Amino acid sequence: MIAIDLFAGCGGLSLGFQNGGFDVVVAFDNWDPAITVYRENFKHPIIKYDLSDEDDCTIFQRYSPDLIIGGPPCQDFSSAGKRDETQGRADLTLSFAKIVTTVKPRWFVMENVERIIKSNALKEASNIFGLAGYGTACKVLDASLCGVTQKRKRFFMVGELNGKGGFLDAYLEDNLSKNPMTVRDYMGDSLDVEHYYRHPRNYNRRGIFSIDEPSSTIRGVNRPLPKGYKGHPADSAPVSDDVRPLTTIERSCLQTFPENFTWSGSKTTLEQLIGNAVPVKLAEFVACCLREYISDCNLNQAKYKPRQISMEKLLASQR
Repeated sequence: MIAIDLFAGCGGLSLGFQNGGFDVVVAFDNWDPAITVYRENFKHPIIKYDLSDEDDCTIFQRYSPDLIIGGPPCQDFSSAGKRDETQGRADLTLSFAKIVTTVKPRWFVMENVERIIKSNALKEASNIFGLAGYGTACKVLDASLCGVTQKRKRFFMVGELNGKGGFLDAYLEDNLSKNPMTVRDYMGDSLDVEHYYRHPRNYNRRGIFSIDEPSSTIRGVNRPLPKGYKGHPADSAPVSDDVRPLTTIERSCLQTFPENFTWSGSKTTLEQLIGNAVPVKLAEFVACCLREYISDCNLNQAKYKPRQISMEKLLASQR
């Protein structure tokens, strides 16, 4: 099944769907640092392209994709952003919808932050998909229940041409892990700390976390522990010399990029790329659910019994 990736960034969504059995043949993005990293890690091409221009879709149609995946920029919806749809990035959600409904793949997958649920852009995009004949399944997934050691909630809309609404709901729900994955579950004893610092958005929030819990959301900033940080009642440990921030590479591991993934660029740029990326194993979880659904449809089964996706299998490529 041929897939193309729009707003590909450094490739978290591409790698997850590739691991999940889809043939990603090309990606598109418009940010040079992301394009550079993507090219260093994938055999297929990534094309620099302004995806706000959806008037001519010939460049996408030439690949005859079965699936279009993408995560339009989320700053206008993000809790870390201004939450202002007038800033223009929300329009890229509509660009994604217009490209999909022009190219008409059998399926599409769109990823974004949880807050997009309250946006006018999502309502308008949903209307565009519906008028084009797509049935959609929408789900906010907690990444820590999907093979990712991170308490990161992300919205997914999966569409099927001429499909029914909610067609993937049972697969997404029944394949979730019963327990959240901790940092220790995923990284074992590879870290030399029991507690680490993650800079809070403000000091009303905790900053020190244990590796025996899921990480909080990996964001695009990574700052050292300030000398003036006095601690927070919810911190997992007091401030000490044994507490440090995670390195850039360690943070990429919490985003479930493999150890052999190649990173290049300034530290600031890499932190932004990593923070903006879709966790690889979260994308792989969605890909596996979709592939299972497609397999069941191909077998013409009137009823199905969703199989539990083995977390060990999802992690196997990382070991």
